[in-house]
Amino acid sequence: MKKRILYIGYNFSPELTGIGKYSGEMMEWLAQAGHDCSVITSYPYYPQWEVQEPYTKKRFGFLKETTDYPSGGRLRVYRCPMYVPKQPSGLKRILSDFSFFASALLLLVVFFFKKKHTYVITVAPTFLSGVLGAFYKKVKRAKHLHHIQDLQIEAAAELGMIKSATLIKLLFRVENFVFKNSQNISSISDAMIERIGKKTKRTVAFLPNWSDTDFFYPIPDNRDLKVKFGFAPEDTTVLYSGGIGEKQGLENILYAAQTLLDRPKVKIIICGSGPYKEVLKSKAQEMQLQNVHFMPLQPKADFNDFLNMADVHLVIQKKNASDLVMPSKLTTILAVGGAALVTANEGTDLYRIVSKYKMGHLIEAENREALTNGIVHLTQSESLFTIKENAHNYAKEYLNINTIMQYLDKKLL
Repeated sequence: MKKRILYIGYNFSPELTGIGKYSGEMMEWLAQAGHDCSVITSYPYYPQWEVQEPYTKKRFGFLKETTDYPSGGRLRVYRCPMYVPKQPSGLKRILSDFSFFASALLLLVVFFFKKKHTYVITVAPTFLSGVLGAFYKKVKRAKHLHHIQDLQIEAAAELGMIKSATLIKLLFRVENFVFKNSQNISSISDAMIERIGKKTKRTVAFLPNWSDTDFFYPIPDNRDLKVKFGFAPEDTTVLYSGGIGEKQGLENILYAAQTLLDRPKVKIIICGSGPYKEVLKSKAQEMQLQNVHFMPLQPKADFNDFLNMADVHLVIQKKNASDLVMPSKLTTILAVGGAALVTANEGTDLYRIVSKYKMGHLIEAENREALTNGIVHLTQSESLFTIKENAHNYAKEYLNINTIMQYLDKKLL
């Protein structure tokens, strides 16, 4: 049955990483399945933290984009202006969230006078998108699904980004309003579901991040791929690819690279964009790390080749974020059968799932020596083939986008 679905959230296609990637793929899948979909979002800015071409000249106004699909489905994307700080501190992130809330609210008022969308999906962060979804639910009597990709308030408090106890308390009250005005709440990991369930006293659905296992797949021999991206066939390539911010603890990669300088064939690659990238580049220059290579975020057409080029993938987080954020980059690494070196402490959700399926090598978070030893271990380990095979098998069985989207379409909407 054809549904009318409204999505609200500031991260969306054509962002290639993080929440924007998943939200874009979700709404495209629903439109291709024949549904009539509308999106209230902002202009693409993540992970660079600046609006990207070809949207830079239009960023201060509203824009509508429409795509029709052979199934009869339609995807309308309405883009709103939003404050995007180049250096996103805690206060600036709050201002950024509220700027989207204000401009999206103006557009939502227009939607109050349009034909009803039966379902509204909101994605946190920002949890303020959930407030907009709650408003739409109340006015139009729609069904509201609030999906949580990141425990934004907890992360901000525990990482010290917001220090005011009064402000934290106020934000939790606003979030509680969202929960009370949602038919369904979903999240991406068992640990996050448990934490949300304790707050809401409700059942929280499991809606994991997925991977397009048709587009992303293993390429067994990666020597030619290394040459394609500027390395020698005999180099050992160690890749971090994704957002570059303070919460990941990426400076430890540089200290690992410093220890590995006596292994000239080991190349450390940091790929992506983000506010912390220039800091890392300056540190690498000061430390004279000739084995560290910074690369820009790769286009989607080359991304499967690029991920397969790596012998080892780094999935790095700080210890106090291990159960607040399930790293989205891991799903694509698993799809290409990558050997992941994962920083996660025992007892966290990430540790449990990687350990259970034996699809990566686990090390203690924020431990420089463990990171260095882990890189050396993985590049020399006889179990490397088994890890890669387990990773790909897990992706095919549990992360297939069609399986997860069918569950969303039939059970949560």
